[in-house]
Amino acid sequence: MTVETTQTQRVLDAIDADRLVELTRGLIAVPSLSGAETDGQQHVAAVLRDAGLDVDTWEIDVPALADNPWYSAEVERDVALGVTGALGGSPGPRLLLNGHVDVVPTGDPADWTTPPFAPEVRDGRVYGRGACDMKGGLAAAIHALEAIRRAGVELAGTATLASVVGEEDGGCGTLALLERGLVADGCVIMEPTRCDVVPAIAGALSWRLRVRGWSAHGCLREEGVSALEAFAPVHRAVLDLERRRNERSTDELFAWLDTPYAICGGRIAGGDWPSSEMDWLVWEGRYGVAPGEDLDAARREFADAVAAAAADHPWLRTHPPTVEWWGGRFYPGRTPVDAAVVTDVRDAVAEVTGRDPNVRGMPYGCDMGLTTNVGRIPTVVFGPGDVRDAHRPDESVPIDDLVTVARTIALVTLRFCGVAAPRS
Repeated sequence: MTVETTQTQRVLDAIDADRLVELTRGLIAVPSLSGAETDGQQHVAAVLRDAGLDVDTWEIDVPALADNPWYSAEVERDVALGVTGALGGSPGPRLLLNGHVDVVPTGDPADWTTPPFAPEVRDGRVYGRGACDMKGGLAAAIHALEAIRRAGVELAGTATLASVVGEEDGGCGTLALLERGLVADGCVIMEPTRCDVVPAIAGALSWRLRVRGWSAHGCLREEGVSALEAFAPVHRAVLDLERRRNERSTDELFAWLDTPYAICGGRIAGGDWPSSEMDWLVWEGRYGVAPGEDLDAARREFADAVAAAAADHPWLRTHPPTVEWWGGRFYPGRTPVDAAVVTDVRDAVAEVTGRDPNVRGMPYGCDMGLTTNVGRIPTVVFGPGDVRDAHRPDESVPIDDLVTVARTIALVTLRFCGVAAPRS
């Protein structure tokens, strides 16, 4: 057995399921809702210090960051904290492990079996808000570096774990990290992929569509114009646009999905008074975009579909709907499947699990759109859990996935960064 093999085995032996559960529960127990992430970031910084990493924390200048053309957000932040922990420091290859601490609102607490911020283990899973998206993945990466440190293995390069804020509404934390000057030769983002290897992600643009009607007393509603009824052909046009855009997709990485670039209108409001004809309607949603797609052209295609529907409607023809692009933007991203960080993750998963992993695209947006397009860092998304379990009551992550991801990231870190020669 070679020295390198012995060192690798020591690291893998240091991966402990109980420790992973402890780390995941500790992260979940600190609420870090979008816009209120500081307590969560301070907790991560303390964990990284305890793990023996070189920790850096800094206050993000949000107003200055907002001037960056890649900035987007839907949540007001007065304070935002950046946190990194580095292992190594030699002038060798640099690996970035990126995870976000912010979580979405919990919804009705009555829908949860146990309170969302009181993490519980049952049925081989850890439950709580953020377990899947993505505190489980963050815990797995922390434990991977912790295991390397505890095994006494020195890296030839540097692995930096970044805990970021603002991913759920556009990625301001990762943008701040890149603007601060962080550079890397490869990046792993631990979003939920069911332990599949993901070198491409779709993006999403936020839109707001307004339809105008004409008010009238409800008893004579036919003398007004219902914004809801006028909205119907617009709604059909958007659904038809979604169908056309997805039918023309030829990207093999997304072939496993029926609708990789969904158009979701998730919020609608209208009218001011129940007994008056509805004189306004606002519809908001997200617009899926493909890796490599011209985003301005995609926006025009959406606006043109709405305009075409309006042109065939007697009221909308002279009172056309308006489309506004606002809020969070999630840029699509892609890394060549033969990039070193992708092949390293792929090979490590195969070694850990004994199977060749799926290599596929994911339909959700994440910070990969920033690491690839702004940071120019080859990036792969790989993490525990299924996105279907995110953003919902009883969110959870399988403990077996946590172990797989921690072991995989430990192997990837050793191979990507290299192992320093033992000191004599």
